Amino acid sequence: MKRRKTAVWMAAALSVAMLGCSGQEADTADTDPGVRTEAPGDEVSETGSETAKDTAPETGSGADKAQLEDVTVILDYVANTNHTGMYVALDQGYYEEAGLNVRIIEPTQGATATLIAVGKGDFGISYQEDVTVALTSEEPLPIKAIAAIIQHNTSGFATYKDKNINSPKDFEGKTYAGWGGPGEEAVLKAVMTQAGGDFSKLTMVISDGSGFEALRDKADVMWFFEAWDNVKCQLNDFPIQYTPVRDLDERLDYYTPVIIASDKTLEERPDMVRKFLAATEKGYRCAMEDPEGSAKILQKYAPDYSLEMLTMSQEYLASKYMEDSDRWGVMKDEVWDGYTGFMAEYGVIKEAIPAEKCYTNEFLP
Repeated sequence: MKRRKTAVWMAAALSVAMLGCSGQEADTADTDPGVRTEAPGDEVSETGSETAKDTAPETGSGADKAQLEDVTVILDYVANTNHTGMYVALDQGYYEEAGLNVRIIEPTQGATATLIAVGKGDFGISYQEDVTVALTSEEPLPIKAIAAIIQHNTSGFATYKDKNINSPKDFEGKTYAGWGGPGEEAVLKAVMTQAGGDFSKLTMVISDGSGFEALRDKADVMWFFEAWDNVKCQLNDFPIQYTPVRDLDERLDYYTPVIIASDKTLEERPDMVRKFLAATEKGYRCAMEDPEGSAKILQKYAPDYSLEMLTMSQEYLASKYMEDSDRWGVMKDEVWDGYTGFMAEYGVIKEAIPAEKCYTNEFLP
């Protein structure tokens, strides 16, 4: 999908309510960004980088920024409500208050994990699956997950309701349209087998990017994200049958998305990492307390989406960022070990890797 640079300049600084955020309303059309990682064939950014594209309006004066520590965040895809807390922190000045000049950009070539590993950015948005694959490859990437943006996996399989596909066993003889991620085939094979189905009877293709409408006549099964795809279906009165993957196998309740950093950054700039996560947490708490205001802020950086859609998505995610947790960003061994074991069992990775090598809670506020 071709991505365009946001050209919306921030107006006067927005005030922060005692228990929330504020934002400016704007009318824009809704488009389909997808949810996952890098798309092939993306253009070079306007700043000349061959690996990432800037998404944010500039804030602050040159003199002010000269006193701040530069930090680059590379997203997993286009800006969406998974990223709201970071945009709130940027927009409301939380990063600047922490002494950081943060730039948030989209990847245009290569996986975010790779870009972070080679020093193209300081922090990246990735997934437990991708981090595990990167750490267990023949040439492991020197990265770690340092915060979970959402505590539970809010994704699952969607079908058009009129097709009467009620369980993974019914995927037999059907077509699945996905993004070609390393764990897709493994998850589909597992859930179909567990339901008594024959995975060999499922046809897998790469999605053409047409969104939920593809379920009507181009595909039978797609992997949806509740806060994004399901919201779109609701807004468009498009009836789907939806099954969360974590209901099919508890090991599929993994962390997605997560914030990652390189080992070098963690070793050489630990104070910066702590400052970044503290300001980011403040942004996500603001998004939880004021979904509507934070959605307005996000729309300034992602103007292709309607405020109605962003608000509905944000209202859904407000209770998910810290679901079943009293601490934002925290991760647990059992979640990492559970999905790592699943990936090893179904051949996504050759052997399991200890959770302690994959993530750390050390830098969380």
